[in-house]
Amino acid sequence: MTDHYGSADRSRNQMRWFGGCAPSNGKHPVPAGAALLWSTPPLWTVGPWVEQRIRTYADGGVRLAIIGACSAEHTQLAEAAHAPDPTVVIGAWAGSFTVIRSVPSKAEVITDASGACPVYTTRTGDGRIVWGSSSRALAALHGYDIDREWLAAYLGDKHAAPSDRSAWAKVHPVPPGHRLLLSPGSMTMSQWWRPTARPREEALDRIRAALVEGVRSRTGGHHVSTDLSGVDSTTLAVIAARFGPVSGVTAHPTGLSEGGDLDHVRALNVPGLTRKRFEVTERHLPFSPDTGTLPPTDEPPPSAVSRAAFAGQLRSIGQADGPGCHFTGDGGDNLFLPPPTHLVTLARNRRWVRLWNDACAWARLRRRAPWPYVRAALSHDVGSLARSTPSAPPWLLSPMPERPRPADADEALIALVNGVARSAASDIQLADRIGVEQHNPYFDGAVLDAVVSLPAEERFSAHRYKPALVDAVGELLPAPVRERTTKGSFVRDYHRAVRVHLDRVLDMCDGPLAEAGLVDTVRLRSTVHAAALGARVPWGHLLTTMGAHLWWRAVQEAPTPRWSVTEGATV
Repeated sequence: MTDHYGSADRSRNQMRWFGGCAPSNGKHPVPAGAALLWSTPPLWTVGPWVEQRIRTYADGGVRLAIIGACSAEHTQLAEAAHAPDPTVVIGAWAGSFTVIRSVPSKAEVITDASGACPVYTTRTGDGRIVWGSSSRALAALHGYDIDREWLAAYLGDKHAAPSDRSAWAKVHPVPPGHRLLLSPGSMTMSQWWRPTARPREEALDRIRAALVEGVRSRTGGHHVSTDLSGVDSTTLAVIAARFGPVSGVTAHPTGLSEGGDLDHVRALNVPGLTRKRFEVTERHLPFSPDTGTLPPTDEPPPSAVSRAAFAGQLRSIGQADGPGCHFTGDGGDNLFLPPPTHLVTLARNRRWVRLWNDACAWARLRRRAPWPYVRAALSHDVGSLARSTPSAPPWLLSPMPERPRPADADEALIALVNGVARSAASDIQLADRIGVEQHNPYFDGAVLDAVVSLPAEERFSAHRYKPALVDAVGELLPAPVRERTTKGSFVRDYHRAVRVHLDRVLDMCDGPLAEAGLVDTVRLRSTVHAAALGARVPWGHLLTTMGAHLWWRAVQEAPTPRWSVTEGATV
């Protein structure tokens, strides 16, 4: 028995992923560079993995692997391996991870509740079932074709891309919180995780425990760094400092030495936390050509357009001397500053005063009238309240598929986190290319489970900023952080970036998206010109479209992942 995987030296600039095949007789595909954890049925890893992120157990013909950051102890691995239902055991573990349990004739892959560790499946031309954490790698088994319907929906609203499809044709996701059961020639899926309602204090205790344990499980033996800006990232920095030295990096616009994040970070005095600054200069502006071609990822990464600043900040951390662990606050806004879907809950419970007050507060935040929010709440229209954008961009040519219609605030929050967490995995792939292991603890399944167990109306306050997070973490946060109500903004940098790189951005209006008939180049160029002049434009849509362009170019120009065929063991 063993609870570690002896990986090779941690080389840089490679993407990490893992996968396997359903049990079968005869030959099966294996990706180039694969390191087999076991062969019956096959389970492999690709790329440079830190030893602690791959832990295995084997006894009595049963094998168990945990891939990712996980708080489980060795005895708990044994318990899960031999449990009639391993999800009863693993549901209490903190971190972001995938569990694989197998015997020679059967394998089960258990996905995390949040979607931070995506798993995909495909079938080869001869019917072999292959699964893996990289949709792009699986796409190379049959055509390497982008799913244009998925991409069109993504361009219309990146939070509403079809959850039953991937960015690649013939490659399908295993839903978060599900169990994939593989047997010779077949696969089935069943849901293992569902939200559970809990009293407020119990839910807050679970949020705190999930965050603390999620951070602790990642820090041992590593050089630890964090983003250090808003409440979310500062919370992680303070927690991480309890377990060892931490370098906190604050990005700020060039020429500024005070205001915004800088003032709040300056007031932060935490033992073990070293504060650093990263100045976003002109060469770090969005759309900068200095970083070269975007590395290929499974789908358009959120940081595609701002990759120069993304890469620059990660390189400033200084992890060249050994394995490092970098925390971001990604996901904090999605969990603790969600859309006002709780208004429907208030309407159902006839809490009219709270409904009106919260609708007015949200309307002020978005500079809109409150009546549309009230009407949506009274008609129980969770979907319209959950939408990040009211309409598709004017340059989109493909018709939008029907948007999901969540039944309540819990379902809307889970769908939002699932989509954002999956997308964030592509940013982790970008960080891999830089040689930095990036982690987003707010996307841990245990954190989502704890937050969604809190009553919907407790997740939002018209008078306090992120009350669920602040109340859960409590005295761990210094008072200046608990009392903060704003976060830094870089919108000015986007206007400036378009002006500085106008010719390049206009060139990006042509290319694969236009060639595929997905965008109207004239309307897209008109929006770019307006942005250069400082006019108000739909930045969310514009950055999504430009990021998709960079991504499509990247996967076109990158070598296609290679596979070979290997003789498999008889089951």
